[in-house]
Parts: sequence; structure tokens; C-alpha cells
Amino acid sequence: MIDATIHAFLSYLRVEKGLAQNTILAYGRDLRRFDAFLAKRGKREAAQVDRDDIVDFLSHLYKEKLDSRSVSRYLVSLRSFYKYLVMEEQVRSDPTENLESPKIRHSLPTYLRIDEVDRLLAAPDLQTPIGIRDRAMLEVFYSTGLRVSEVLNLRLSDIDMRMGCVRCIGKGNKERLVPIGRKAIEAVEQYLKFSRPRFARPGSPPPHNHVLFLTRIGRRLSRISIWKIMHDYGVRLGLRGRLTPHKLRHSFATHLLERGADLRSVQLMLGHSDISTTQIYTHVVEERLKQVYKAHHPRA
Repeated sequence: MIDATIHAFLSYLRVEKGLAQNTILAYGRDLRRFDAFLAKRGKREAAQVDRDDIVDFLSHLYKEKLDSRSVSRYLVSLRSFYKYLVMEEQVRSDPTENLESPKIRHSLPTYLRIDEVDRLLAAPDLQTPIGIRDRAMLEVFYSTGLRVSEVLNLRLSDIDMRMGCVRCIGKGNKERLVPIGRKAIEAVEQYLKFSRPRFARPGSPPPHNHVLFLTRIGRRLSRISIWKIMHDYGVRLGLRGRLTPHKLRHSFATHLLERGADLRSVQLMLGHSDISTTQIYTHVVEERLKQVYKAHHPRA
């Protein structure tokens, strides 16, 4: 398999299919790893690949300690690639045809208890501009359940303080409106009043001049910097497990369902295209109810 073939496929995904850049990058990483595997077998053309090569590659991934979810993603990449090659008449048959996807074991998402969320939101030092920013950012994460990419791309115009909602662009460039709570709005207002003016630099180019959350030197926060901020607060507070943006997202969904929110509403707020993705949180609530029952029922 030559790199030019992969490059043409990625261009097709970008131009014809309109997939998000992160998705295209993931396809590229998967296919180049497969290409390296084939090179060791002396195969440099896509047409030389047969079903055994695909099966051996997937087995190799398992030997590399990848979980079933990751292996399944590789198979999705290969299926899309060979579907494209068949369509372009570069290969006669699809070697991924009739291959079963690995059975994915769905692990329950980890989340914070409400008292842990309260401790986290009280942790930033509100006497400093950075602390005020961190408090606002943490409040937005927990109040809206947004993904880390959605938070770091929030613009000043995306939060409607009066209506109490946030506009965000999610996976597949899909736009949605998510409610935001009063405490989060108050924290953002404090940040806009006392912190962001100190961080912003006049004449900064897009996107730094209009994004909501900035670094101390006026740049947009990166995914890595947000993860580090979260990790540091988690360590400082001694929270269970590693604190990540996704754990706050899990906490948002779990706490809503525990208090009677319907699954469809939570799905819309999380931006899940398929409700089966949201249903994993019902298992969390069920486990929680079982624990409460066992702890408090006299004949449990």
C-alpha cells in the first residue's frame, strides 16, 4: 500500500464526505500503522492484501495490548478505505467483507459524587485571575456537559447570559444549544469582568481574539493545558481516580439522570447522535440504586 493511496482517500473524506479534521487524522494514523504492518510482509500495494492480512493485523493489535474498542476502530478505518478502493476500481474485492467486529465490552463511566464536585468547584483561588478563570471553566464543564474540544472552542458570543444557554459545535460540525446554570453564568461573568481583560492582547489574531477561555498570555487554551489544569486540581483535592474533562461530562449526565431527567433530553444535551451511547449512563444509575438498596434496606 503506497502512501499516495492513503493520501487520496483522506482527501476524499475531507472534500467529498466533509468529515471533521480530527476524524480524518484518526483514519490516517490507523491506515499508516496498517501500511507499516504490510511493509514488513513485503506488500506495498492495496490490491495485494487479502483477508488473512486483515485478520493478522487485528491479532497483532491485540498482542500490542489494544482493547477491543480500539481494534474495532481500526477495522472501521480499513472497511472505509477498501470500500473507497472498490468504488474507485483500484481493487476487485474488499478483504474486510464479512469480518465480524470485535465484541466491545462497555465499561461503566466513572464520575464524581456531588460532594466531590462541590469541593472541586470551590478549589480555585478566587483572589487570582487564573483562579477566577479556572472556576468559570470548571462550572461550564459541569453545568453543560460539553466535550473538552467544545469548551476550548467556545466564543464570547456563544453564551447567552439572558437566555441561559450555550451554543456549541460538536462532532460532525453539528450545532446544538445546551442550557447553562445560574452559578456557571455568574462565574463566567466574574471571569469576563476581572480575568479575561487582563489576559487578552489587543490585535490578537483569530481565534484568540474571540474565544472565551484564554491563557495568561492571551492565547486560546489547548486540550493539553485543560487536561493538566484538571489533573492538578484532582491531585490537590485527592479525588478518586484521575480527574479529566470527560469525568465531569460523565458526572453531568449521571447526576441529571439520578434526579429524574429523561434519557432523550440528556442525549440532546450531550450531543449524542445515537441514544444507545447515552444509555450507558442508565447502567450507572442502576448500579447506584443497587448500592443504596443494599446499604439501607433492612433485608437486602
